[in-house]
Amino acid sequence: MPAARRNVRAAGLPSAADAPARLRVGIIGAGRVGAVLGAALSAAGHDVVAASGLSAASAERAARLLPGVPLLPADQVVAAADLVVLAVPDDTLPGLVAGLAETGAWRAGQLAFHTSGAHGLAVLAPAERAGVLPLALHPAMTFTGAPEDADRLAGTPFGVTSHPSYRPVAETLVLEMGGEPFFVAEGDRTLYHAALVTGANHLVTLVAEAADLLRTAGVSEPARILAPLLSAALDNGLRRGDRGLTGPVSRGDVGTVGRHVETLAERAPESVAAYVAMARRTTERALAAGRLKPHEGAPLLDLLRSSTHPATPAETHDEEAAR
Repeated sequence: MPAARRNVRAAGLPSAADAPARLRVGIIGAGRVGAVLGAALSAAGHDVVAASGLSAASAERAARLLPGVPLLPADQVVAAADLVVLAVPDDTLPGLVAGLAETGAWRAGQLAFHTSGAHGLAVLAPAERAGVLPLALHPAMTFTGAPEDADRLAGTPFGVTSHPSYRPVAETLVLEMGGEPFFVAEGDRTLYHAALVTGANHLVTLVAEAADLLRTAGVSEPARILAPLLSAALDNGLRRGDRGLTGPVSRGDVGTVGRHVETLAERAPESVAAYVAMARRTTERALAAGRLKPHEGAPLLDLLRSSTHPATPAETHDEEAAR
């Protein structure tokens, strides 16, 4: 018997006593995340009995990762399942859960978890009122739809939010999928997700931006140049935090930063705002960490402020008063 089923019984769900040895799993959203999690649950001994997916890419992914599983409308997926996996976009999730509740699709004794990092348990309230055990299980991993996504799941941290009595169920499901659970409080869910977006999604944008600037500078293989540098920078940041900072901001090199802004304005004007914003935040963090002295950071902040908009009389007065 899968461990998740044993923990469901321990949680005292109404239908647990007569539950089968395996969970019948339905996947709503057989996209980049849902199909991978469905395959992992199948490998753990559960039966993936139905899935839903609107796009051709979802159908192709389901055929590859969930062979033989029929693609059905969402309400039929819910009707067929003991465990419903909701792997849909953040903004779609509230309407989906509420809509299924309005049609009477949910039933007492079911389990349901969503994979959204931005939402906690509140979004599942309509299902919970129908007697569903609600869980929020977010894999802190990037999934692009490539074949290697299934391998990336092994050891992936999952942000778990659940009622205390159902936490063993949530953690066991994560372990069965090959992940590593850690708890995120309901009130911290949005901040937790913002942190991951800053670290992962914005990192991709920064890397792509750096690669484009190198191409503009005549470097034909930017990945070859960036790979060792960015790998070292990531390692420094993870191990040392702000103490791992290097570069012109950490040295207080106002002239270098000023020339960067001027050159970007001439050759890549669309990149100026991002460079200035990141340089300003880097300066602020370097000051807070003691990497820069106030007299070193102030000229940098003045430069970066003037690079986005001219100082108003009020700003000038406030700066002079602060000094």
